[in-house]
Amino acid sequence: MPFDSIDPTTEELLASFPALDDAGIDAALDRARTGYDAWRGTPTVERAERLLALADLLETGKNAFGQLMTREMGKPLASAVAEAEKCAWVCRYYAEQGPGFLEPEAFESSGTRCWVEYQPIGAVLAIMPWNFPFWQVVRCAAPTMMAGNVILLKHAPNVPQCAVALEGLFRRAGFPEGAFQNLFAEVEDIPRILDDSIVQGASLTGSLRAGSALAAEAGRRIKTTVLELGGSDPFIVMESADLDRAVATAVEARMWNNGQSCIAAKRMLVQETIADEFEKRLVEAVASIPIGDPKDPDVRVGPLARSDLRDELASQVDASVAAGARVATGGDAPDRPGWFYTPTVLTDVPDGCPASEDELFGPVASVFRVRDLDEAIERANATEYGLSAAIWTNDDEERTRAVREIVAGGVFINGMSASDPRVPFGGVKKSGYGRELGPHAIREFVNAKTVWVGED
Repeated sequence: MPFDSIDPTTEELLASFPALDDAGIDAALDRARTGYDAWRGTPTVERAERLLALADLLETGKNAFGQLMTREMGKPLASAVAEAEKCAWVCRYYAEQGPGFLEPEAFESSGTRCWVEYQPIGAVLAIMPWNFPFWQVVRCAAPTMMAGNVILLKHAPNVPQCAVALEGLFRRAGFPEGAFQNLFAEVEDIPRILDDSIVQGASLTGSLRAGSALAAEAGRRIKTTVLELGGSDPFIVMESADLDRAVATAVEARMWNNGQSCIAAKRMLVQETIADEFEKRLVEAVASIPIGDPKDPDVRVGPLARSDLRDELASQVDASVAAGARVATGGDAPDRPGWFYTPTVLTDVPDGCPASEDELFGPVASVFRVRDLDEAIERANATEYGLSAAIWTNDDEERTRAVREIVAGGVFINGMSASDPRVPFGGVKKSGYGRELGPHAIREFVNAKTVWVGED
């Protein structure tokens, strides 16, 4: 099956790439072996130099890369350019901090010397999504390659041009041949890729179904995995909150990236004493959002990335309305070319419908009323996911309880859930395991080798 690049704004076929056959995959694995032999012995200072060169290329080419992302998956252009800039940031972070993270770590011992060395393990299969087609790849590759591993990228099928561009960037930055490769491989090829001895780990950002399947295949082969599987993130607003800031951030946090973000604010849990005013302001703000061609600088919400994603979102909203939810604004797909869905607010959402139980991956905000913090925390945790959460409150006790009792990989107080190269990112429960970013990420795919030296 070919890997087709289709503009979600116009539905135009932009490019098509053939899938690799068995011989092509075997050749890529052989190149990974050669690349790993060269890269793992490269001093950390030189690895850092290559990451800095990559950062410079990303920075200078950000406008072109932004245009590519926007045409291929539909995100607003300003957001796409910012994504390229953030990729440069994460490269610089690991270039500057990575050598220190990999320094041998000494431990106290009785009559001997003891330390741990952090050594690479081989090739890591990176199975990456389309919603942040540059950022998700680079945030995985930067720490993993800084540690001395090499990357085999299996990108989402609908962003093949981004995948090709990324491979070219690593080559131009001076990484050895085979150190970073794009594979136009089918899902059915993943087991045989994992079978190869050069592949010692896999990192996946994607759906729960995809993550479960990869974990099973990797587990059978005893290969290390890191999984980031999405979420149904709560956005709690308490009576003491600054309502102006909370509403403005709620709109941004839900509609960011056309609503297609794992850490988007998907469930608004609002204390009932302020719920009327919150809903009124939220609906007014969402109803005024410009929707259209994402290359237009005035547009804030573009199309969804694929037609099936738009259709699935529409089906989830319709099922929620049939169950009793009320459409306060939006709730339809406009009659125009492209895979658009009108920015939407659902209120009076009942338990058991898609808007309360499932991850809605698009520009749809679901609002729930809660009596107090006890109910807010109970509802926040009443999901199989646990990626991130936000709470808006100026009460110190409520803040303390939220941090202690919300089950998630991150809790943001009076702010929007986001990732930052300097701190770990990841989830719990069915949002996955392992951590990307920060000092933790660089040690996900290493051999922490203990060394003992006895008395002479």
